[in-house]
Amino acid sequence: MASNTIQTLKPNVSQQEAIRAFRSRSLSAAYWRLRSGPLQRIADVYVPFSVYRVRYEMNGAATTRIFAMDAVHGALDLYEFPRIPDAEQLMHVETRNRLHPRLESGVAEDRLRTKVLRVLFQQGFFKLRAFQLEIERLPLEIHLPYWLAFYGYGQAARLRVMDAVRRRIEGGKASAFFEEWLAA
Repeated sequence: MASNTIQTLKPNVSQQEAIRAFRSRSLSAAYWRLRSGPLQRIADVYVPFSVYRVRYEMNGAATTRIFAMDAVHGALDLYEFPRIPDAEQLMHVETRNRLHPRLESGVAEDRLRTKVLRVLFQQGFFKLRAFQLEIERLPLEIHLPYWLAFYGYGQAARLRVMDAVRRRIEGGKASAFFEEWLAA
């Protein structure tokens, strides 16, 4: 494989579907265009995610879940998989539009622990018998696809982000994440 070839989850949103979503006539999309200007272009970009197996005890039963966390800052939302992604869910893409992992393993594990605890607390804090999480990083790194939409006039551009797997427009946290990457 070429040095710019990565393994990614298959996107659930094509380029044409992303354009339609960014040009939508919905109230929020119209407000965005009014505030930011017209859609100028879109680009696909891929973020590296590390995959982890997390074990814990809840209601007296041991539970194992598979999570993926971005390997750049650990700032994006966690992904959860029912099982480790297999070859049918993955594809190889040759691209320069990809971020590189920067998160050290110790920091990554701490951030993952915090995020997983937040997920568990949202499901019912009092169900937890122990706060002991066993975290195992799996030997799989996958990239997740996003669509970036650039709006504006002339040199001024505003950025909107769509998660191409979850089929949703992301908020300010994801926009800031990608703006930092573009500025570097």
